[in-house]
Amino acid sequence: MKLSAGGRVGLAGAAVVGVAFGMARYAYGLTLPDIRQDLGLSELVLGLVASATFAGYLAGLLLTGPLAARHGSRTPTTVGGACGALGAVIVTVAQSPWLLALGVILAGSAGGWVWAPYSDIVTGSVPLRQQPRTLAIITTGTSGGLVLLGGLAVLAALGSWRLVWAGTALAAVAAAAVNLRLVPRTRPDPRPDGARGTPSLARALRVPAAYSVVYFAVVVIYFTYAADILDRGVLPAAAVPALYAAIGLSGMVGVATGAAAQRLGTSRVAALCLVTVGAALALLGLASDSLTATAVSACIFGAGYMTGSAVLAVWTAELVPDRAGAAFTGCLVVGAISSVAEPALAGAVIPGLGLGPLLVLTAAVSLLSGVTLMLHRSSAGKAN
Repeated sequence: MKLSAGGRVGLAGAAVVGVAFGMARYAYGLTLPDIRQDLGLSELVLGLVASATFAGYLAGLLLTGPLAARHGSRTPTTVGGACGALGAVIVTVAQSPWLLALGVILAGSAGGWVWAPYSDIVTGSVPLRQQPRTLAIITTGTSGGLVLLGGLAVLAALGSWRLVWAGTALAAVAAAAVNLRLVPRTRPDPRPDGARGTPSLARALRVPAAYSVVYFAVVVIYFTYAADILDRGVLPAAAVPALYAAIGLSGMVGVATGAAAQRLGTSRVAALCLVTVGAALALLGLASDSLTATAVSACIFGAGYMTGSAVLAVWTAELVPDRAGAAFTGCLVVGAISSVAEPALAGAVIPGLGLGPLLVLTAAVSLLSGVTLMLHRSSAGKAN
């Protein structure tokens, strides 16, 4: 069966984003307990390394625009695949904090390189009616990556945490090959992303940018410390890979984000995602020793996380269709800044506050932000 343009780009994008986000970006949180034990690192150092992961992601985001302007939007996706593979290989063999940090920075940068360019690839090569669904499929590829990550965690439990990173490296190579095969070459766009219309772009993106700051901060806390808090409890070791697999499977609902946004409105869907993620964090912080509560937390988090990612891509393309890539990148950059700061801050306060209370506090921030966004939409609707 011959795939449509949207099908080819969606499949390739889902594979690349799935590895970059579902595996390379979050493998550190999954393997954090074993890394702590194997390399003997403190909470502060572990938090700084986690922040370095997202610093790499931010660097990828910032460099994507100039590279796409010179060589086309497909090129950053290829670079991202290479960074994911190389970074994962370095972590696999790392014996020191410095080599570990280098590896996670490179692996973390993969998400920055690959995600935003697909907005331009989709708007430039996929028919308009297929674009919301294609963007949702690409983003939801992260779910598949998380399922694979959970499977690798099972293998790692029988051997070493390094198997997770070795598997991630192999997956990154395979996804990059699929991307080169299915995604058409794109023409360079010599117009810099910020060359014109920056003030109007900033005005149009005020609300999604604010959403991005909160969304990425709370998601980072969940992924960085979910495995850690389960490891400290009374649940069996299989709970950790099961958690990641459950997040990935439940996150498949993200493919319906385009339809949900058309029916409910993008900002309302975004608000519901923040509320959902907040509830998942609260469950994890308050009842991490309960298998039922942990399973519910993983399932609702997966739905909120994947839909929350997809709605941001749909939202920015909807607001600024002629500069979808630049709009999406702008929101991802402000979100990445919060992602960089949050793990380092968490690593500094956990010794005094405790991990459980930190998760509950983060949950409260997410819930209140979701309610605020919902009220903002209601007031904006009345004003119009």
